[in-house]
Amino acid sequence: MLDGVSLDQLRTFIAAADEGSFSAAGRKLRRAQSVVSQTMANLEGQLRVTLFDRSARYPVLTDAGKALLGEAKTVVHGMDSFKARARTLSEGLEPELSVAVDVMFPMSVLTAAVGAFKEQFPTTPLRMYVEALGAVVQPVLDGVCQIGIVGSLPVVPEGTRSEPLAQVPMVTVVAPSHPLASLTGPLRSTEMERHVQLVLTDRTTLSAGRSYGVLAAQVWRLADLGAKHAFLKAGFGWGHMPREMVQQDLDGGTLVQLSLAIHQPSTPSIAMHAAYRSDAPPGPAGRWFIARLQEANISA
Repeated sequence: MLDGVSLDQLRTFIAAADEGSFSAAGRKLRRAQSVVSQTMANLEGQLRVTLFDRSARYPVLTDAGKALLGEAKTVVHGMDSFKARARTLSEGLEPELSVAVDVMFPMSVLTAAVGAFKEQFPTTPLRMYVEALGAVVQPVLDGVCQIGIVGSLPVVPEGTRSEPLAQVPMVTVVAPSHPLASLTGPLRSTEMERHVQLVLTDRTTLSAGRSYGVLAAQVWRLADLGAKHAFLKAGFGWGHMPREMVQQDLDGGTLVQLSLAIHQPSTPSIAMHAAYRSDAPPGPAGRWFIARLQEANISA
């Protein structure tokens, strides 16, 4: 009986659980409510498990239903990825590769990978977007970009898969004229809270209600890392920056690195990942580009 369980039944089960009713699941799947109800009844009969408690106005997942819902999603997502991968292989090389890159990713590593890509795939156009936080993932979700190089948004949304790339070293910096620059030793959070912190803001709603690495009570939010860099050098506040981007400033004394007591021995690095939609995995060119970034040596 279990061998007869179909992907259609599992998709109907997932829709009914996610939508909260058989009628809503029917609307989502463009089927009659009676068809959804019968599909669920058949599935429960095959599994010999009651998935929904139907005693109330709306069906409610039983404990068994809750336990099996995650497994059902894993099976369906896995099959979607399998079919998408097969389609990619049958279609061959992508006609174009579009990538959204987190602004925190080292440009030297990115340009080296792009240069190598140009030699490896001379006839494949490459389209790049440089964004921050959710604006790196949103083009992937919308199908505008095949790959997102994600870092400043720690969690990728459901429906995407990610592969680790590298750790990007970060430093906390201020201008030498800033009051924090004159203090010695690891600085406590109470001291940092008294001064303006400069942070990147999200152009999308994907990180709404969340703050990453924010310590100060007064925050200035900037949508551009270049603007944040300029504001830091002007002494408007303190902030976290990719080491590669400010190394020349540190060497020249136009920025000063701070040591934070809560970030010992150093400011945490950012974990970069390559993200893509589960139903649209990268093709040969995209897979090559991800592998090239994984091979890159990002030094601390």
